[in-house]
Amino acid sequence: MKKKTKKWVITFIILDSLAIICLFLFYGPFTFIKDFLVTNAMSTMSHKYIARTFYTDSMINDVLKNNEVIGLTNKIDTSAIKIGEIKEQTTYSSIYEEQILKKDKDNDLYKIITIEEDGYKAFLAVIYDPSRVELVASTNKGKQKIDEIAEYYDAKIAMNASGYLFGRNRTKIPTGAVIMDGKIIYDNEAIGGGNGGIVGFNKDHILILTTDEPEDAINKYNLVDAVEFGPFLIINGKMAQFKGDGGLGKAQRTAIAQRQDGIVLLLVSDGRQYGKGILGMSAKQMANLLLRYGAYNACNLDGGNSSVMYAEGKYISTPSTQEGEGGRNLPNAWILK
Repeated sequence: MKKKTKKWVITFIILDSLAIICLFLFYGPFTFIKDFLVTNAMSTMSHKYIARTFYTDSMINDVLKNNEVIGLTNKIDTSAIKIGEIKEQTTYSSIYEEQILKKDKDNDLYKIITIEEDGYKAFLAVIYDPSRVELVASTNKGKQKIDEIAEYYDAKIAMNASGYLFGRNRTKIPTGAVIMDGKIIYDNEAIGGGNGGIVGFNKDHILILTTDEPEDAINKYNLVDAVEFGPFLIINGKMAQFKGDGGLGKAQRTAIAQRQDGIVLLLVSDGRQYGKGILGMSAKQMANLLLRYGAYNACNLDGGNSSVMYAEGKYISTPSTQEGEGGRNLPNAWILK
């Protein structure tokens, strides 16, 4: 009987110790665990309950106020973008410029740079001719995966674009506005991302970021293809200001950017592969990486389980989703045609 009692005592001591450790980690003076849980959970569509399980609404709001992107509202300087022939150089100002400008053998259209650092694995598609970047829609009412979209449009690269809501029969309806061929094809009230607006290309193939209303943006900038999302990460070479990590947590991420020489950058990162040490990217990490590679204008797009890049008949990134192999069904995509 004494041995049995001793075992129970030891068990209770262990459980009490674990409870104390958990309370310390979740509610103690060090905010890493709390910030990580709240920012990651509250930036998702279906996992907000995780944060609400451990924290009150007041505590969650305090965390989000200390982790946010301070929105950029600068008017974009289109004259700073000089689109023309990209010439390879013999010397480069940095290793990052060499990675961008030194083209792959027998491929003048694009290259893909893989970056692994600081808890993330990212894939940067470098597209030399911005006139070949196009926004395309799913041909099955938002029930196509990225490989199906790419194959239908014969795209060399495809990447997710709009955020979305669920419609009837699990179809995907884009959030915010969607502009294609200079016309508004969607303009839903729900806007994803926050601190953003319209992002897309005008008739001169310049990436536009603006907080104007969709119709005004079309008229002012001659927009051809665009979606509504955010936050804006870089405008006119100036990076947004960040509190904490930006409030989006660390997860799979998608962004679109353009350099002053017209080169378009499509960024997708893997995330939530905790067994491999791949947490994902924060909004601040995205902005820093894109600025490092010469982005002059850049915007965050829908992330999490929607983030995906497909190129030359294979998945470049590793999507994480409950919708089966190949990632989520998507309403639209940015492609290199």
